[in-house]
Amino acid sequence: MKRKVLFIDRPHPVLYQVLESSGFTIQEDFNSSAEEISQKLGEYTGLVLRSRISVTAEFLRNGKNLRFIAREGVGLEHIDLQFCKSKGIAVLYSPEGSRDTVAEHALGMLLCLMNNLCRADRQVRQGQWNREPNRGVELMGKTVGILGYGNMGAAFAKRLKGFDVEVIAYDKYKTHYGDEYAREVELEALFDRSDVLSLHIPYMDSNHYFVDGEFLDRFAKPVFLVNTARGLVLKTSDLVERLKSGKVLGAALDVLEYEENSFDKFKPDELPEEFTYLCKAGNVVLTPHIAGWSFESKRKHAEVLAQKISALF
Repeated sequence: MKRKVLFIDRPHPVLYQVLESSGFTIQEDFNSSAEEISQKLGEYTGLVLRSRISVTAEFLRNGKNLRFIAREGVGLEHIDLQFCKSKGIAVLYSPEGSRDTVAEHALGMLLCLMNNLCRADRQVRQGQWNREPNRGVELMGKTVGILGYGNMGAAFAKRLKGFDVEVIAYDKYKTHYGDEYAREVELEALFDRSDVLSLHIPYMDSNHYFVDGEFLDRFAKPVFLVNTARGLVLKTSDLVERLKSGKVLGAALDVLEYEENSFDKFKPDELPEEFTYLCKAGNVVLTPHIAGWSFESKRKHAEVLAQKISALF
């Protein structure tokens, strides 16, 4: 059978080039529904996508010849990994592709938060010249706690090296991961020492609301919080309560629990009052799930997937 790959989202052209040069036939379908795509899956060796379609067991029912699913990006929560494993379908993804831009974005959000940059910018544009209310907090001398020390967490720690901060990291899935950029610690040390908490854990059932009110209350000091991971690892209602009480000094959120699996879909008019609070709060910085969304990462994702697909064959 000729090796055919179906693209249902458009990657960087480098992925097309590598696969075509390796003998794959490429077809595209950026508009059909999940049901329509499912009906023709039997024709294909591989499927390349981002997140617009949930890859369930039902969706894959006709994929008798599928060897791989290549997800351009990081999260796999919209793919039934157990079913894929049972059918011998390799699930490839490319967190290496966006680790640098996520790290830079997380650092940028943190600096905006601690120095009131976004708030001050809005005020100046409105004709307000407020200096004392926008006095900043230096990052130097603080302890930054990183929750999750994979591609993103490690890249963020590396970016902090020049700021004269102590960087500590906790990862429940790993051991012996400390390096020149971060010291490996137990979770209790994260609670005891952190002035800043940056979230870099993946979403899965066991991490649903991993950071909730009880978790936040365990910190010895009020903290600044950054989330560039996934919205559902953080319980928004509990965060809002801690922002109001001062337990959390400020929050920088690139992701929200209200996002759908297809991250381009977001309906702010249908969201709860906690979202309204976040939008109005002066100590909150919000971005629309773009931490990994750079021109460079687009190409890097394609290069990483090209390498991983080539390795299969």
